[in-house]
Amino acid sequence: MVKRTLLVLSFLFAAFNSFSQQIQRYNPDTIRTIVIDSPVNIRSHRLRAQDFIDAVVADTSFYKAFQNMKRYSFIAENHIFTYDKKNKVNGKIYRKIKHNLVGNTSKAEYLARQDSGTVFKKNGKYQLYTVEMFDYIFTNAYNSGFAEGESLPGSGGKNGSYKAKLKALIFTPGRKISGIPFLSSKTEIFGPDMRQYYNYEFARGKYVDSIPVYRFKVIRKPSTSDDDVMIREMTTIFDARSFQILGRYVDMKYSNMLFDFDVQMNIELNSFDGELLPTKITYQGNWDVPFHKEERASFLIVHKDYKKDDTPNPQSK
Repeated sequence: MVKRTLLVLSFLFAAFNSFSQQIQRYNPDTIRTIVIDSPVNIRSHRLRAQDFIDAVVADTSFYKAFQNMKRYSFIAENHIFTYDKKNKVNGKIYRKIKHNLVGNTSKAEYLARQDSGTVFKKNGKYQLYTVEMFDYIFTNAYNSGFAEGESLPGSGGKNGSYKAKLKALIFTPGRKISGIPFLSSKTEIFGPDMRQYYNYEFARGKYVDSIPVYRFKVIRKPSTSDDDVMIREMTTIFDARSFQILGRYVDMKYSNMLFDFDVQMNIELNSFDGELLPTKITYQGNWDVPFHKEERASFLIVHKDYKKDDTPNPQSK
């Protein structure tokens, strides 16, 4: 149970600023999609810090974006790297998958598939639980894990409570998530007890070369103790035209006698046919708990070539 709880923490993200990964090792995210122009005085734009906070806390667009995938054919390209204690790559997974949706039928066609190093156990399961859960949340997102009509966080069956916390941490950052020992209150970074530890920064820029955006960065104050906060930075990207959230980056780190983790994650969305859909997911993380092997991994997932199938699908009702 302790191991599963810690895995929740290692997946605490949703994100932006892909080039600011903190762990010094190979970074799989080589795609540059955001260009920041300059700091911005939000008052001149008739905005307040609370406007950004309210939008972040109320947002469900990330979760809905993954639900929207169920109505599209697309190509997913996945790179997964695992590391030893010296941060040398000891396992690689590469998948290029074409997801074809025709009417009620969804079929995955492998265009490329390659594994090397320490990836799987003898029984065929992943060596690292981190990789297994990442696969469940993201690379398997177009299946039952993101059924239409499912409430957020929502989950049932075996490990239902754990999966519910995991989804809530990923898709609703900034809220208090109960049931995480010692850290539940530290996830509520906009709450009255946590605001004192953070500064807010604002900037503007361009997303995918054409979309004007605001960047809202919540970053811990330099004087803040490591024991006071878990989330070091949470950056959210807003479409300046609609105030719609297009990306989010989370950097978190915490260490005590029970666990030690250092995680950064980035999720980016874009609009296709008027619907938000995931385009890029990156993750870097180390986590360690007593009596279990330390886990170190990086991921890059890119989704592209979305094509909508207009045939009615009963599963999406």
